[in-house]
Amino acid sequence: MKKYYSFLILSFLTTFQLYAQDKAPAYPLITHDTYFSIWSFGDELNQSVTKHWTGKNQSLTGVLKVDDKFYRFLGAESKEYKTILPEADEAAYQANYTFDKPVENWANIAFNDANWQKGTAPFGDDKSAKTKWDSNDLYYRRKFSLAKSSAIKKYLKLNHDDDVDVTINGKSIYKKTGWVHEYIYIPIEEGVLKAGENLLAIHVKNTAGGRYLDAGIVEEVPQKSPVGLAKQNHVKVEATSTKYNFTCGEVDLDVTFTSPLLLTDIKLTARPISYISYAVKSKDGKAHQVDLYFSASTNIAVNTPDQEVTARKSKASNLSILSAGTAEQPVLQKKGDDVRIDWGYLYVAVPEKFKATQYITKQTESLAGFLNGKYAKTADAANGKELNLTSIIPFGSVTSNPVEKYLMMGYDDLKSVEYFGTQLLPMWKKSGEQFEIQLVNADRDYLAIIKKCSEFNSQLYADAEKAGGKEYAELCELAYRQSIAAHKIAYAPNGDILFLSKENFSGGFINTVDVTYPSAPEYLIYNPELLTGMLNGIFYYSESGKWKKPYPAHDLGTYPFANGQTYGEDMPVEEAGNMIILTAAIAKAQGNAKYAEKHWPIMSIWADYLSKEGFDPANQLCTDDFAGHLARNANLSVKAIVALGAYAQLAQQLGKTDEASKYRNIALDMAKKWQQMANDGDHFALTFNDKNTWSQKYNLVWDKLLGLKLFPESVYKKEINYYLTKQNAFGLPLDSRKTYTKSDWIMWTATLADNQADFQKFVKPIYKFANETESRVPLNDWHETTTGAKVGFQARSVVGGYFIKLLADKWGVKN
Repeated sequence: MKKYYSFLILSFLTTFQLYAQDKAPAYPLITHDTYFSIWSFGDELNQSVTKHWTGKNQSLTGVLKVDDKFYRFLGAESKEYKTILPEADEAAYQANYTFDKPVENWANIAFNDANWQKGTAPFGDDKSAKTKWDSNDLYYRRKFSLAKSSAIKKYLKLNHDDDVDVTINGKSIYKKTGWVHEYIYIPIEEGVLKAGENLLAIHVKNTAGGRYLDAGIVEEVPQKSPVGLAKQNHVKVEATSTKYNFTCGEVDLDVTFTSPLLLTDIKLTARPISYISYAVKSKDGKAHQVDLYFSASTNIAVNTPDQEVTARKSKASNLSILSAGTAEQPVLQKKGDDVRIDWGYLYVAVPEKFKATQYITKQTESLAGFLNGKYAKTADAANGKELNLTSIIPFGSVTSNPVEKYLMMGYDDLKSVEYFGTQLLPMWKKSGEQFEIQLVNADRDYLAIIKKCSEFNSQLYADAEKAGGKEYAELCELAYRQSIAAHKIAYAPNGDILFLSKENFSGGFINTVDVTYPSAPEYLIYNPELLTGMLNGIFYYSESGKWKKPYPAHDLGTYPFANGQTYGEDMPVEEAGNMIILTAAIAKAQGNAKYAEKHWPIMSIWADYLSKEGFDPANQLCTDDFAGHLARNANLSVKAIVALGAYAQLAQQLGKTDEASKYRNIALDMAKKWQQMANDGDHFALTFNDKNTWSQKYNLVWDKLLGLKLFPESVYKKEINYYLTKQNAFGLPLDSRKTYTKSDWIMWTATLADNQADFQKFVKPIYKFANETESRVPLNDWHETTTGAKVGFQARSVVGGYFIKLLADKWGVKN
């Protein structure tokens, strides 16, 4: 065991000699599901606060003490604030207000507001509001006095819903259209506040949904921290791990974040526990006394930082454990897109053999205890807001022989999703089982799991490099965890596996079919059973009679509620084509058509619909309608044709020869007619009726991968040659209407190329985008090809579509 352990350390330490510094829009750290997903949004791990994929702070902090010096390697230094004018979550206060539009000078300090009402903050229309506001407008005036004015930086602390306009002493300091749903800090220019009487005046306008207002003023506390910055030398993003190397004075520090999402092991993938491993060695050969500080903010377990949390210390088997969750525990009570989990419990666990000191304190006190050597003596439980779960791990005297230690982070969500009225347990959870058992098992399996992850990372990279080159392989590494972490694994009441996606920053829908479709290649390669888990809910929705239309639903609801479609419009041809094509892909991946046979009656209804409505689609929604709806969409027509060919292929596999012949002939006739109607000389048009247009015909890729032979290879070649004349710096536009693109579709289009050189020409601009975009968020799939800027979306599962070239390679479909 000791030799094996040493091998892992040495393997880890030599990794950085093999690779240059990676670049990514954001770096995955803890990646399990749409709620437990923490990222570094900067190239340097210690230059910014770690965040949830939505961009909200979920702070992890790491500091290494080497002899008597301190080096921060993880997270940015937190700002501290002193209250000048309290907001409602800190102290009760009243303000004058009116719902009626006042005269123009109402925001001046001299205005007489004696006839206004007086109310206790916060103002709003939910249960947290002290003063009810249910009209369109709220006008708010709050006078306060300052004994003296100073040059120390001051901020307006504000939470508003919706549009807001703020003035202080008659000077406009902030305007915003929209809402924030949390406290934000807006700098106040020097000279705006004055000694004596001041006035904070705010107008909030409700435009949709809820209403809310609370505000205060704080002053930044100057920091004189003895903590220096560790020098980051390397970062390497691999499929299941992100690895950093730092210099901390006279020692080297390697930090690895491993989320063991090994898709061949569904139970392991579903276990929401990540490892953070540390390896330290002396650079100068001398012995150095080393201690490591790690803290995790309880904001990881809340939706907004003002929520009260309960934290506790405990032990389980050979682990020392800290945990935290909201005091309220509103299990499965929130839904939507820009929402974080506020039920269940965050865990930080350290093996007792590492002799860690653990404590729970306010964020401002947590690091101070480590710096002054007076570790906080906390009770076994604590309540408050924005607490820190802190672990200090002694490494002792470190020489040139590496010393490795690790800790674990996990999240018990108690109930994961609601599925047609039933609240589903997380996959790992059996009746009465405690999460601590999962932590104990994860600790027991640490060495074996790290080894498996290392082997998997190497194999994925080697396979992807062989399929598409070095840059393609690095894009696959970046996409792998992101795609998985936009899903949740659970079992339906009937025992079916469910692998439910969230449409991150794209409406927040659950189990969207046209998100499943682009995501599928990753799962067809590594575990087709998970792709069945992406289709099972949609099949059930129709087969149960809950969805009665002759084509599939668009979605199952709004995450985490999968109780039925909530999107306001159907995608008939799009979703019928997607479901049939993916079922055929599952049959190819599994080597049999049993899954298709199970769902044959409903698929036959969908195939019949496509045979009547699919070839020349009406003016209906499709997945690429960012620039507006289109009738007679040529790429959507390709989807219908390929789907009918795939249905015929499945029928043949199931011995339904007459049905196979019928639909094969329909598909062939459609494909022949398509080539005539879409032809526009050196390419095929965007729509049948609008020549001098073009679009990516990425749906053709399934004709190639499934070996349907509906379209001649000359069609692929004509399109590829034309696309190569239309590329911009950051990729191929989606179509001739706009310059933006979808990077997942580019990968599909590129896979139509008949040679590696042409494939590379499409990949290089996507790689350039991933390395150079100024949009620092988890990989967004919708971006501008001229600037590399994000247009929309982020952290979505669809980047699993990058694996389509690797899938083609695995299936023996060559260029």
